[in-house]
Amino acid sequence: MKKLKVIDFFCGAGGFSEGFRQMGYEIIYGFDHWKPAVDTFNHNFNLSCEVKNILDFKNSIDEIENLPNTEIILGSPPCVSFSSSNKSGNADKSLGVELTETFLRIVAVKKHQPNSILKAWFMENVVNSKRYLQTAYTFKDLGLTEWANKNRISPLKIAINLYENSAIINSANYGSFQARKRVISGEIIKKGKLIIPTTTHSDGLDGKENYLTIGKMKKNFPNPFTKNSDKIITDPQYQLKILQNQLTDHFYDTGIYKVEWKFSKYWKTNHPFMGKMSFPENESKPSRTITATKIANSRESIIYKTELDRFGDGEFRLPTVREAAIIMGFPITYQFLGTDKNKWRLVGNAVCCSVSRAFAKIVLDEFKLTIPNNLVLNNKPYIDGVINLNTYKLRTFDKPPIKNHGSRFRRHTIKDGNLTVTLSNYDIENNSKSAEGKWFTSIQYGTGKGFPIQKINDKYYNNLEEIIKEYKGGKEFLKHINNGFSDKIGSSNELQKLYELQKSSTKYSEPTELVDSVKQLIDKLNLENVEIEQKKLRIFEHKDKVPLKQFFALYAINKISTIANGK
Repeated sequence: MKKLKVIDFFCGAGGFSEGFRQMGYEIIYGFDHWKPAVDTFNHNFNLSCEVKNILDFKNSIDEIENLPNTEIILGSPPCVSFSSSNKSGNADKSLGVELTETFLRIVAVKKHQPNSILKAWFMENVVNSKRYLQTAYTFKDLGLTEWANKNRISPLKIAINLYENSAIINSANYGSFQARKRVISGEIIKKGKLIIPTTTHSDGLDGKENYLTIGKMKKNFPNPFTKNSDKIITDPQYQLKILQNQLTDHFYDTGIYKVEWKFSKYWKTNHPFMGKMSFPENESKPSRTITATKIANSRESIIYKTELDRFGDGEFRLPTVREAAIIMGFPITYQFLGTDKNKWRLVGNAVCCSVSRAFAKIVLDEFKLTIPNNLVLNNKPYIDGVINLNTYKLRTFDKPPIKNHGSRFRRHTIKDGNLTVTLSNYDIENNSKSAEGKWFTSIQYGTGKGFPIQKINDKYYNNLEEIIKEYKGGKEFLKHINNGFSDKIGSSNELQKLYELQKSSTKYSEPTELVDSVKQLIDKLNLENVEIEQKKLRIFEHKDKVPLKQFFALYAINKISTIANGK
């Protein structure tokens, strides 16, 4: 059977193309403006593609018409500007729109040109992209008025319809180790619409296969601290076996510093206005979305408990590049070129192979073409020229990260009663820069923008002592706070310095440790789960009933800012 040919725009590492190759397609070219991506694509598909800016096709019909004609066109425009996590969703979306519409312009020409052989096209992007794209594009919209007139087509005719030809796809439903939601747009040309592949995996309650979980992946794959040997490694998702010394980018120490995983844990489990997440990852579920940035101290970080007997530094670790690639659906023979940072970006920006494979199969089904009995895979890794991250060595934790001078600090003890009592080194209400030599106590009411913020003056804690004494554990709490705890609070400048160094001194505690120790004390006291009705003395201005724990938290946090600002 003659293989259907594929051309891939914004090809990246080649995840979109890999799924089609596995179903027997011929990948003939990939376009990308980033050299590590083009090098990786060439390496895995044995091609000689060159670096190319997709915007070159924006104003040149000749460039589009000179492209090879193929039965399939793929594209995954960069999602960064569309992502809600980029600058908290406030990033400029114009470049993302421009790149996407340039891709649609290419598709429109190849779809409507005389004697077109195009059978299908597919585009992948983040879910948020739908908000910024038109539901349909005429030839005029895509800057193709002259081309349409030349080919006797009305420029006002719809060239690309996205309205009913887009769907949100969760990769976990198609046999991926991660729950990655993306928009897939496109169409089977003869049908004029996108056909969604039948899902194959679920929670197991509907007769489909169970979701693939992190735990299953790790159970069926050696951990990164495995000793060097010549044993056989089996791919967790493909019928592939290779020697351990042929497996790249896995046998190295991805352990992270305590100051990093502590921040991640805090933002995952105690975020001021977002839901609680697992720390470390819940291995009984598919992975969360692999991101393009290797980061250890954020809410989005993917963090595992280490397989080694460690406490503190190195107690938790990030996935290896190979683990991330497996989660994205790449076979263990697939290679990524460049540095550790580049490999992470290549993997995290890719299209899940299980999803692209499902759409590749749909095309074969629709055109009644032969479906391969076995997936087409590279059975042996080609590792010449590949920088292999394997070291088989343990990391030395002797250079802990530090924060920039003047870094902002914000931390609360607990979120209870839809309240947080916060210690910060800046005015949260005005979102100011850190105030040199000043620390603040504030109360946040609600879980997002627009909710009231109550600023608390220093020494306000004096108003709380009699209230706290009335309750079980109150006297013990005050005794602890006013003795050994208070002694560990440095001056405002000392607190800032320790925060930037991310470590305590022999005399004073770093501010995150101060706040965390307040939470630990409140938890240890096993305080009554009661709410105080504010009748005579109204401490929390915007609440009638307040959890007892928050009175304790307010006392301790205000004590920290008062002592720091008074020294």
